[in-house]
Amino acid sequence: MMRRGVKILLGSVAVLMVLLLLGPFLVPVPPLEGTVAPEVLADPDSRFIEVDGLRVHYKQMGEGRPALLLLHGFGASAFSWREVMVPLAEAGTVIAFDRPAFGLTERPMRDSADWPGYNPYSYEAQPRLVVGLMDALGVESAILVGNSAGGTVAALTALAHPERVDALILVDAAIYTGGGTPAFVLPLLRTPQMDRLGPLIARRIRDWGLDFGRSAWHDPDRIPEDFWEGYQRPLNAHDWDRALWELTRASRRPDLPERLAELTLPTLVITGDDDRIVPTEQSIRLAGDLPNATLVLLEACGHVPQEECPGPWLDAVRVFLSGD
Repeated sequence: MMRRGVKILLGSVAVLMVLLLLGPFLVPVPPLEGTVAPEVLADPDSRFIEVDGLRVHYKQMGEGRPALLLLHGFGASAFSWREVMVPLAEAGTVIAFDRPAFGLTERPMRDSADWPGYNPYSYEAQPRLVVGLMDALGVESAILVGNSAGGTVAALTALAHPERVDALILVDAAIYTGGGTPAFVLPLLRTPQMDRLGPLIARRIRDWGLDFGRSAWHDPDRIPEDFWEGYQRPLNAHDWDRALWELTRASRRPDLPERLAELTLPTLVITGDDDRIVPTEQSIRLAGDLPNATLVLLEACGHVPQEECPGPWLDAVRVFLSGD
């Protein structure tokens, strides 16, 4: 009787293993329909440039110094800076670009001839792209302005290339949490089974993205009509789902909290007082952990103050740039 029970148990385990190993390959993954090349979705003021084997979408305004390089957060693009680019351009050169997997920047695939020979979706590649773009545009050094995950990239770039960064403006920056997938999960994400299901998982952003976007605002009733169209337009580009999955499987949590003492350059930390994505307390902590930081809390504002509270946000940046 016991032997029979053991056989049944082992048989059940074997069936389960087969289902786990082969099941994902039986799930249909229909191709995306109606997607187009990024250039088709571009704005009249959009520009494209080749950087380190990657076709990067960016916008540029103003001239002279200082140069401000704007880095958007997860799920966003250069569109998230639309309210502040023109006013900032009164002070100098302003450049906003789309990070890989977002916006209209090229989305190379590992199995394609367009793959640049390194993983453009990894954290290691992000500072490389920032500096490469600066080189391509003739920018010797810049003030990096990073929102959310863009703040993570700004800090990583300042650590990797301190001679190229004049100052940091960290806007509700994801420094302590939300910076990547836990290390113990990464081997699972990189299996053939998850590669099969990954694009389907990425497509779910269409379901939860609206709620996520609303949670980024203190008062979602103030979200303008063009907000949703601007954020969702890149989801019409070729391979956006596969690129988002590539970003997910390449992500990791950088060791930024342990290295904050190295960031001695002038830094402005801005946060909304009602940030529900990167809690406001984390930005307060960040300003205290950085050796040379100024903290500004914006009242009745959420995770994207450059969009929800552009006036007060610009006031804080202008004061910082003036050195007062």
